[in-house]
Amino acid sequence: MTDGEQEAVRAAIEGELRLMDPAVRSFRSETLRLLDPEFVEVGASGRRYTYEEMAAELAEHPGSAEGGPVYEPSDIVGVLLAPGLVHLTYETRFEGRRARRSSLWRKRDAESGWRMYYHQGTPVPPEVP
Repeated sequence: MTDGEQEAVRAAIEGELRLMDPAVRSFRSETLRLLDPEFVEVGASGRRYTYEEMAAELAEHPGSAEGGPVYEPSDIVGVLLAPGLVHLTYETRFEGRRARRSSLWRKRDAESGWRMYYHQGTPVPPEVP
């Protein structure tokens, strides 16, 4: 992987981790800075979220309260798919539940930086290793 590819993946991972931080999740302005205006999520619940819905609701979602339970990510792997497009995969634990996650991060210009364009969470049943 080239230095440029490593930097792109590192920036996407940093953004992903910030979106799991209750201090970021609870502030709409920080959420808006990290989500692409065309953002879509298919949550582990199966619900589909748009940019507007996520910006309005993230502070109320689980994992957003200071001192409350937090997402515990592991095994984050990133791949630069094309210039300005990074795919991340990883697993989270949250209150004893596991989910496998996939995110696309894109960078349209230097000013806006890397933003999450798409996210999907898939629950992992307890019996699956």
